[in-house]
Amino acid sequence: MAIVINGTTIPDDAIAREAAAHADAPSPHEAACYALAIKEILLQRAREVGLDTNGGGAAEDAALDALLEREVVTPVPTEEESRRYYDTHAGRFRSGDLVEASHILFAVTPNAPVNEIRATAEATLRTVIAEPQRFAEFAGSHSNCPSGAQGGNLGQLRRGETVPEFEAALFEGAAPGVLPRLVNTRYGFHIVHVARRIEGRQLPFEMIKDRIAEFLGDTVRHNALRQYLQILAGKAEVSGIDLNGAGSPLVQ
Repeated sequence: MAIVINGTTIPDDAIAREAAAHADAPSPHEAACYALAIKEILLQRAREVGLDTNGGGAAEDAALDALLEREVVTPVPTEEESRRYYDTHAGRFRSGDLVEASHILFAVTPNAPVNEIRATAEATLRTVIAEPQRFAEFAGSHSNCPSGAQGGNLGQLRRGETVPEFEAALFEGAAPGVLPRLVNTRYGFHIVHVARRIEGRQLPFEMIKDRIAEFLGDTVRHNALRQYLQILAGKAEVSGIDLNGAGSPLVQ
């Protein structure tokens, strides 16, 4: 079914080209559809407020930058807000933390059946939790990571050595053992076993307050942009794609 935004159809060949930019997504085609639908909504809004989008490419990007700067308000976090975040999430701001861990990776590749892969991973997780002594065995037979040949062993990991979503699961968990939930990353679904955690030292607030402010600012911008896009999408006549569905980037 064709994707139509306020009477404008997004061509199939444009979706195919855009999919190449989302090769790491669980479904590059779906990610491309969302990206182009959102871009079309923004371009239409830019023209509505008098911004010049003619010429494509750089001209469109400049118009979208101008639109977002004009219409998406993102307040700068205060030092008090940064301090509050630091106090609430002190465990994230440590130096020298180490985690010794293993994993079983159920890789998600382009056009792979994501729901089936997730179901298999969840079933395996239930078995591993019931029989944790068989973790290495399951890693050898199920994992799509080369580490499966070593029972899933990843060795000792420091902060910054893995993707953020995997790192959060490793360093912000509680007691060692098999984590009770799948860890979802850009690579797929992971069953994770933490053998031990070696704590480093707490970093003082003054040393990292700028980094916290930058993180909070990015979070505020992300939320403000998502809300702005939800408003525009809610006013648009859209067919061929559900921008308000559970899988939409406007909801996540």
